[in-house]
Amino acid sequence: MFPRARLGFLTPRPRYPFLHAKPCQRRALYSTTPNVTSTSRTRRSAARITAITAGTALLLTTSTVYASSGADEAELAARPALSSLVRAYAVYSMCSIPALVDAAPGMLSTLSSVPGIKQITEAFVRVTFFNQFVGADSAEDAVPLLHELRQGNKGALLAYSVEVDEDEAAGGTNTRASAITEPHKLIVEETLHCIDVAADFEASIHPNQGFAGRRTWIAIKFTAMLPDAHALIALSSRITEARKGLPEATSPDKNIPFPGAPRIEDLDVIMQPSSSSLSNNTELTPAHLHSLREFYEDLRRICGHARQRGVKIIIDAEYSWYQPAIDALTLGLMREFNSLEAPGVEGQIQPTVYGTFQAYLRRTPAQLALALEDARKHKYALGVKLVRGAYHPHELVAHAKRSASTSTSISPDDLPPVWSSKKDTDNAYNGCVRLLLAAVKADVDRCTTGKVAAVPVEAGNIQSSWASWFYGLLGWSASSSVSFVHDGKTLPKVPSVGVLFGTHNWESCALILKELVSVGLAEDDAASPYAGEGIKTGADTAERIAIGQLYGMSDDLTQWVVNRISCETPFVIKYVPYGALAEVMPYLSRRAIENKSVLGDGGATHERKRAGTEIRKRFFG
Repeated sequence: MFPRARLGFLTPRPRYPFLHAKPCQRRALYSTTPNVTSTSRTRRSAARITAITAGTALLLTTSTVYASSGADEAELAARPALSSLVRAYAVYSMCSIPALVDAAPGMLSTLSSVPGIKQITEAFVRVTFFNQFVGADSAEDAVPLLHELRQGNKGALLAYSVEVDEDEAAGGTNTRASAITEPHKLIVEETLHCIDVAADFEASIHPNQGFAGRRTWIAIKFTAMLPDAHALIALSSRITEARKGLPEATSPDKNIPFPGAPRIEDLDVIMQPSSSSLSNNTELTPAHLHSLREFYEDLRRICGHARQRGVKIIIDAEYSWYQPAIDALTLGLMREFNSLEAPGVEGQIQPTVYGTFQAYLRRTPAQLALALEDARKHKYALGVKLVRGAYHPHELVAHAKRSASTSTSISPDDLPPVWSSKKDTDNAYNGCVRLLLAAVKADVDRCTTGKVAAVPVEAGNIQSSWASWFYGLLGWSASSSVSFVHDGKTLPKVPSVGVLFGTHNWESCALILKELVSVGLAEDDAASPYAGEGIKTGADTAERIAIGQLYGMSDDLTQWVVNRISCETPFVIKYVPYGALAEVMPYLSRRAIENKSVLGDGGATHERKRAGTEIRKRFFG
């Protein structure tokens, strides 16, 4: 059906052919627009719009089929329905027009405010973008999709994608009678409900398995769970300012680029408030402190319930001006709910709480190393979702205008918080992959043999042009070995590190598979139908590692990974947003713009052509 992608390893080995990844398959953070004449661009846009119109008309007369229901490789029997293919073609044709993507939020807002036109607009959005990128209207409605994904050996990361309007949320004191009716409180309650739906689903398919191997997790977004998201910016500003007073001799994290690395003391202003804590920071108001304390208690409710029900909580990353606060709150939650010394930890799912590490931030390699060390020192399991990042253009613009009163940037650094080139981001991501897999291998050995091995922090783990900067930053030599692993004799034999690799990049997925074999977490699978490419891994590895992509995107890459890893637990998960159409419209608008980082450099064109090729085969063979 489509050219079979092959494992592409940075150090080719005879049994693993080199992956030839087309440019359109690479996740682009720094896309460039090819030079085309205005006439040819107009013709192409007109052709796409014609195809979109025809496709939408067909979609309105056919049943909805989930985007992930099909497979993109000829040897698979399951194939997406025609309506699913037409929808994908229409959606990605629109995503191929950058001007249309940029204008989409304003267009949707305007059209949705006009009676009569609103209903037509919502019908159009439902049969196109909603059905392509959103799993269902409610958590219960998503259960059939969860079954469908599991039948295809895939897990799910559910996310209630209803967002609070920050302009409305920041408007002042809420005068409504009941706090439970506030939008952010409704999101908290829905998250608790979603945890129950996820846990009940897993229990229904594995009633006697306990919490092991569960692959229905929950993602949460902090800015949607506060009455005023600016409280996070105010706390971030306070944390950033406080770091300037840290002694360099005893604080190797002081020189880490913004947003820096979290310290548990960052939460003192919330947990142990005093008048002096606010004296030098006028941005962090008493109202902010009140909402932050209440928010932290809501997070503790969510994480406590998740731990009790055996569901992992994945905390999404956001713009850099929110990150110091998000990092501090996440650290506090990890130390409490991922504790390896808590009573009954052997029967819990660990790590319970995951934080997101964005490789496009210049701080991330050092931040990740310090996080591994902090987890070892304080005896908790570190949960890591590693992504490249979705806000690169916004970060550059905000940093360039940081001196203006309208800029949201709070970085004190001269350089922007993100890498300037895609190559540096790729190097950072792949270096973090190696470091994390080495840490996972050491943790598996700790639990299976009781031996504790040091993880080498050297070129083998951190391969990039900035390696020497990284070593110097933390005071390590290029041949340093650091024990990121807990004492195998005194702590329970449960995972102390868990990783979700979020990536739409073919080369990174191939690297992960290669490194799994290289470090001893997987082995060649002689029984695989993919000669020389298939690998198999045990439950210990699958309990600690997963690979994920967004629902409705990169389904060919998802299936490629699924086909080449043999294990009892689904190794690949799809990030599945859900929510009523009217509620998730802001999410769809935001995601359309953010996804330009994933779909840029030909990504949308690749998806459109893939759907078009299959449609033609359905009609012409």
